[in-house]
Amino acid sequence: MTAVRGTSVDIPTQDGTADAYLTHPDDSTPHPAVLLYMDAFGLRPHLKEMADRLARAGYTVLVPNVFYRHGRAPVVELPDVIGPARRPEIFERLGPIMTSLTPDLAMRDADAYLRWLAASPLTTDGPVGITGYCMGAGLALRTAGTYPDRVAAMAGFHGGRLATDSPDSPHLLADRITAELYFGHADQDPSLPPEQIDRLDEALTAAGVRHHSEIYTGAHHGFTQADTAAYDSTADKRHWIALLALLDRAL
Repeated sequence: MTAVRGTSVDIPTQDGTADAYLTHPDDSTPHPAVLLYMDAFGLRPHLKEMADRLARAGYTVLVPNVFYRHGRAPVVELPDVIGPARRPEIFERLGPIMTSLTPDLAMRDADAYLRWLAASPLTTDGPVGITGYCMGAGLALRTAGTYPDRVAAMAGFHGGRLATDSPDSPHLLADRITAELYFGHADQDPSLPPEQIDRLDEALTAAGVRHHSEIYTGAHHGFTQADTAAYDSTADKRHWIALLALLDRAL
């Protein structure tokens, strides 16, 4: 098994400093870059483990705390396992924080993350891959549409609100995307109902974007997150196969 080295890093942004986790194969050579966008629960041990798994596959992975304006991670204290009993309390605190991260702020930050990766001696030249989870899937899609020359591959899993009626919905950037995209949707996910899945696919198809969308039958929102009650080991294994195949093709 490939040894990896993970460390905490600080990313300068236009609005301050984003704390982040960086991990890469421990071989002193550059590797293709992957930007991993967190779910709403934020930068925590489980996401670091996911990033380490990508690093073992041969990538240099950055996981920023996208809520850095509200403090270093963990912005909200979390139990070891996030279950239904604690979710209302946690989201009561997270809700205003999530709302405060506007598309303009998020994409200003994305520029900083991508520039930092491009300048790192641990990454190879060329565009990056992006993967995002829950709210991070929307950030990943928006980044692929905002910085098309810097993104070669984008994956989103159990994403929410990807194709809403809002004038700033991320699917409206489809005509700018040049990356190859993959989506793994949970079919038990009220944050992305079937009509939004259809609207997303229609927009990507009309724009000629290379993409593949799959419905993970029986999976719930958050199925990749092993420290939550929504975790589904079968769906998670499927997610890893799809993600690594996409990155292997594109990077």
